[in-house]
Amino acid sequence: MKLTKLIPATAAATLIPLMAFAQEAEVPAVVPTDVVFIMNTVLFLVGGFLVFFMAAGFAMLEAGLVRSKNVAMQLTKNVALFGLASIFYYLIGYNLMYPLGTWSVEGVLSGVFGPGVLEAVGVTADAVDDYSYASTGSDFFFQLMFCGATASIVSGTLAERIKLWPFLIFTIILTSIIYPISASWKWGGGFLDEAGFLDFAGSTVVHSVGGWAALAGALILGPRMGKYKDGKVTAFPGSNLTLATLGTFILWLGWFGFNGGSQLAMGSVGDVADVSRIFANTNTAAAGGAIAALIVTQLVYGKVDLTMVLNGALAGLVSITAEPLTPTLGAATLIGMVGGVIVVFAVPMLDKLKIDDVVGAIPVHLICGIWGTIAVVFTNSDATIGAQLYGIVVVGVFTFVVSAVVWFILKAIMGIRVSEEEEMMGLDKAELGMEAYPEFYKG
Repeated sequence: MKLTKLIPATAAATLIPLMAFAQEAEVPAVVPTDVVFIMNTVLFLVGGFLVFFMAAGFAMLEAGLVRSKNVAMQLTKNVALFGLASIFYYLIGYNLMYPLGTWSVEGVLSGVFGPGVLEAVGVTADAVDDYSYASTGSDFFFQLMFCGATASIVSGTLAERIKLWPFLIFTIILTSIIYPISASWKWGGGFLDEAGFLDFAGSTVVHSVGGWAALAGALILGPRMGKYKDGKVTAFPGSNLTLATLGTFILWLGWFGFNGGSQLAMGSVGDVADVSRIFANTNTAAAGGAIAALIVTQLVYGKVDLTMVLNGALAGLVSITAEPLTPTLGAATLIGMVGGVIVVFAVPMLDKLKIDDVVGAIPVHLICGIWGTIAVVFTNSDATIGAQLYGIVVVGVFTFVVSAVVWFILKAIMGIRVSEEEEMMGLDKAELGMEAYPEFYKG
């Protein structure tokens, strides 16, 4: 994801009228490389705050899909995990992910707790080393948002039965070590990038990593009490589908920054056209996923399931994230539709395996992340199925194994699951001593 090549100068067609205006106003013309630097930085910042808004989307989605007695806990986890990700990605993760441009033991050791990532206050053009890139502060900000999104994926899967502090400790390890290392193999110029593995904005690097970490946690943590009993699956309806729908739309909006910002350049006509193409493909994939889930649930269950439609839209978004640039609008729609169908059948499959995923994050982010990474070969001629499968397996094995080890250690040292009494009471009262909806419990 990080730029490794120089970005071409701004198109002459853009500069000529700008210079003419400057001459008429007797103001010095803007240096072309300055324009590239500014425009790239703006893309990183705008894309970054759109991805940041996805944190609100995850929070609302999870708050809507858990039971009312656990809403405050989910909101607390989402705020805390983003705060921890922001601190520990700065302290360790960023330089671990981009170890001074060279992925090596020496690079990693010199990068961890390395120099700050921000330019000096009031930096001038003369002090900027590379006009063709963007400010390091904007790059750090943009990359941080992806790290925070990875942690948010884990939160929803393990809801309603995990203790707060073990989860937050895992978040620290995920955002400072697990995610940065696996991401460095592709976006930090590592061996997956050299092997030809393609993942434009992170179907595997971000979404599958979060999904694998969540799967490991769900297996070790176990299902919620009463979820699977006497061979039957008990449905636990969410507390507020209005919030869940709002969260989905917020995530849909944020994804334009997620995928569009991953172009990493806005300093030429071609770059801007590509960003526009990415926006359009991202949107239509989400639409395809939502409509496919809507139709399939009607056919399979006889009624439309709103929660499936919401996750269908998210599945479409995850599916297109590995390659949002090269597909046509029709191909992007089909890629998203396959994701929507996958979710409808993957959710009951997990229930058959007695894997309790409260919000459906494993089907959406892990399984559709895998599908989206494979789908790259259908629209990008540079992709090979071997390289794509290689990247999926390497990242999956690493993330799942390391996450499982961390979960087992936390379970042995401090325990990761609340007691049966606390689970029945709800984590809001048991862990926090407060309730999101206190008036519901008053006579």
